[in-house]
Amino acid sequence: MNVQSLILIVLMFVIFYFLLIRPQQKRQKQVREMQANLKKGDSIVTIGGLHGKVHAIDEASVVLTTDDGSKLTFDRNAIRDVRPLEA
Repeated sequence: MNVQSLILIVLMFVIFYFLLIRPQQKRQKQVREMQANLKKGDSIVTIGGLHGKVHAIDEASVVLTTDDGSKLTFDRNAIRDVRPLEA
C-alpha cells in the first residue's frame, strides 16, 4: 500500500463524514432540543402523523388533545415537529 492509496482512503472518510455523519448528528441534536423544549399548548405532529396540542407533559410522556377533544398519551420522543400556533 503506497502513500497515494492511504491519502485516498483518508480523503474518502473525510468526505463521508462531512456529507453523511455530521448532518445526521446536527439533525438529531435539533430534535432532542425541540423535544426538551416542549411546553403545554404547543401544536405538534407525531412521527405517526397525528396533529394535536400538548395538554400535559412530564419527563417521559406527553398527553395530546386532538381536534375532537380526545386525549392521547405518547412518548416524548414520538414528537416529530412543533408547528406554529394557528390563529
